[in-house]
Parts: sequence; C-alpha cells; structure tokens
Amino acid sequence: MEQRTIKASNHTTERPENIIQGQGLSKNQIAQRIAQELKNGYYVNLGIGIPTLVANYIPEGIAVTLQSENGLLGIGPFPDETSVDADLINAGKQTITMQAGASLFSSAESFAMIRGGHIDLTILGAMEVSENGDIANWKIPGKMVKGMGGAMDLVASAQNIIVAMQHVSKDGKSKLLSSCSLPLTGKSCVKKIVTELAVLSIHPNGGFVLLEHAPGISVQQIIEATEGKLIVPENVPEMSFYS
Repeated sequence: MEQRTIKASNHTTERPENIIQGQGLSKNQIAQRIAQELKNGYYVNLGIGIPTLVANYIPEGIAVTLQSENGLLGIGPFPDETSVDADLINAGKQTITMQAGASLFSSAESFAMIRGGHIDLTILGAMEVSENGDIANWKIPGKMVKGMGGAMDLVASAQNIIVAMQHVSKDGKSKLLSSCSLPLTGKSCVKKIVTELAVLSIHPNGGFVLLEHAPGISVQQIIEATEGKLIVPENVPEMSFYS
C-alpha cells in the first residue's frame, strides 16, 4: 500500500464553538465546511489532500456519488482498521471503501465522464489561486512530481470547482494572489475557495469576495492574509457548518 489511510477516530463533526480562537480551521474542519456545499444527487470528484477528507463529512439525508479518475464510482469514507483493502484506492493512492452499488471501470471511461461534463462538482487542493480564478496545484519548479493526474481535465471540464487550501504558506506568505507564480493548472475556473480563515468566491470582474469568516478570525486578519484583491461586503457572517 502506497498510502495506507484509515478513518481518524476524531473525524466526527466539530462544533464551531470548539474551534480555537485566532487559529482558524483544521484541515478536517475545512473539509467539514465544504461538505455543506454538496447537493442531493451530485456526482463529485475529490482531489488529493484536504478534498479527500470531505467523504467523511457528507451531511445526513444527502446522497452524493464520489467519482475517482482511476476508475471508481461510489467512493465511501476511509476504512477503519478492520476493513482496509490494498486493492481499493482513490486517485491519490489512499486506501478507501466503496458504497453499496459502487462500480469499477477503466480510467479511460472515468476520464470520459470528466471530459463529457458529467461531474457536478470538483473539489481540489491548490498551492495558489489568483483573483481571476486561476489555479496552480500540480507542480513546484525544481521539485519531483509524478505528473498532473486528472487535474487539467477536471479544471477544463468541471461545471463547478471549489478549492480547499491553506490561506497562507508555512512561512506566512499569502496563497491567494493577484496572479499565480507557479505553473497554472487552469485559467478562470475556480468558483469558490474554503481556507482555514474564510469562505470566498471569485468575482466575475476579478477579486476574492469574502463570504464568511471562520470562528475566532477577524475580517482584518483575512485582509492581511490576502495578497490579491479582496472585496469585503458590509456584513460578513461567521462560517456556517450546517445546511
């Protein structure tokens, strides 16, 4: 197994009041917030990284079908210790489970689904997003990468793209930029972004629109953490974790 991944014992829903003031959301909490964007009947592709965690937080009463470009329709949550199967992996090579009625097929058929526009929502990680909705998420120059996987097909074909990412890098630099410095995966394709600090959308004329702030995070903190143009409405509500 290249990435033996099991369900975390603490993956249960975390109420906003339990979030530590001033620190923003954890990766699991970002995934939990994005799960509220899912609609009944959606076909959804989850990218590598934070997006894979969304499978653990699908709201009750919502039926969605998770698709993976390596040839699987009907991904379930990560397995527990007793149900790990080395032959069941997602596109990121993490061990997964299958929902009842899931199907397996060739990656060619999977890419036909993507390129044919049959995926309602794509959730991707990113290293950078620009104020025009450009995304850079597959390569850092000088570092070894295995390839872009399905990223370019997904951003070119998806009807709706939400990015799950960290607002700032480990050295404190903004990752929401006026223009991306890393090689682009796609141009003007991102619709919404969820970070540890905020929920934002891309304005049709360019700029990040602040939709929600994370509990314990001030609007001023978000302004300081955003290098690109930030559009701040008069009233910005606290992030909603519940449908």
